[in-house]
Amino acid sequence: MNREDFELLKKNIIYFDNGATSLKPKKVVDTISDYYNNYSANAHRGDYDLSLKVDTKFEETRNLVKEFINAKKAKEIIFTSGTTDSLNKIIFGYFKNYLKENDEILLTKSEHASNILPWFELAEQLNLNIKYIPLDNLEVTLENVKKAITPYTKVISIAHITNVVGDVRPIKEIIKYAHEHNILVIIDGAQSVAHHKTDVQDLDVDFLAFSAHKMLGPTGIGILYGKEQLLNNIKPIIFGGGMNASFQFDKTRIYNDIPSLLEAGTLNIAGVIGFGESIKYLNNLGMDKISEYEKSLKKYAIEQLKKVNDIIIYNENSESGIITFNIKGIFSQDLAIYLNKYNICIRAGNHCAKILKDDLGIKNTCRISLYFYNTKEEIDYLFEILNNPNLKNEII
Repeated sequence: MNREDFELLKKNIIYFDNGATSLKPKKVVDTISDYYNNYSANAHRGDYDLSLKVDTKFEETRNLVKEFINAKKAKEIIFTSGTTDSLNKIIFGYFKNYLKENDEILLTKSEHASNILPWFELAEQLNLNIKYIPLDNLEVTLENVKKAITPYTKVISIAHITNVVGDVRPIKEIIKYAHEHNILVIIDGAQSVAHHKTDVQDLDVDFLAFSAHKMLGPTGIGILYGKEQLLNNIKPIIFGGGMNASFQFDKTRIYNDIPSLLEAGTLNIAGVIGFGESIKYLNNLGMDKISEYEKSLKKYAIEQLKKVNDIIIYNENSESGIITFNIKGIFSQDLAIYLNKYNICIRAGNHCAKILKDDLGIKNTCRISLYFYNTKEEIDYLFEILNNPNLKNEII
């Protein structure tokens, strides 16, 4: 689907590492170059035509994101450097001032490091308790969420789709139950927003974090979405230009309202503008079309890979385009290096989910993560290489 728009795909590369970052269509790259070549001024700083053009493009992207995730207001969209930055701003900007000693945070052992390590830090600072929702066949169920909640539970922070298991969590049902018990919910959308239609009002999510680079956009740009009433109570954790209205020598200071309150300094302007183009691209394709195509491709890939000798597939039934596997007797990174000889790009290791090994039973795995520009022919080629009867001898 639309493979002609991606220059890298013209170089005999098979790219199966979309969970780490997606490829960028030429239109997005050209839009970024156009900014640098033709109107490379700062945003919200100048009173001249070039700067005003930047302001228009910058805020156009904010509105595109608002519409893309169906937020109520553009001011609920905060630009950050990525999902990691967004989660840190939520955790240390809001929950550091919201949680009290002995309050509980609910996570899972399949979360990305960016949704675990900040909580570890905050828990130490405030003497909080971290609990984990038990996994059922590596997946999160509403029943297990209910069992994990106690009167001390104040926040649930989980991915919509995890980056190793690829399970699609019943987020809407979890949020509904959590809100009935006065529990706030943060969603890590890094692996979901690029692949499935996301409606924050329908989900009723309190906070959502995601990155541009996993959805055809540039690196260094992310989104922090929050309900307006929650963002109005968030404290900035970065201070400087653009987020203040005034300050005096006696430390008197007045800060701006959201979104600029949380966007101190000069942001990645080219990235913001490029991200706007990537959203237009996804809108033109249609998120439902992307999702359905990925499901059919994943089904085909599973059918083919199951024929490979000695393969172990850990998440055969997950609904996302992520496939996690190993070949018996071959270390995951050795297999990834071997596939690289055939221009096949996959991910190997622990995938920043370093405590999932408690449930998965193994530390390192290989991961294929699909996107709409992948094809059955690419999967057939991968199968041909993996099904080589001399595979182990060639690697070992």
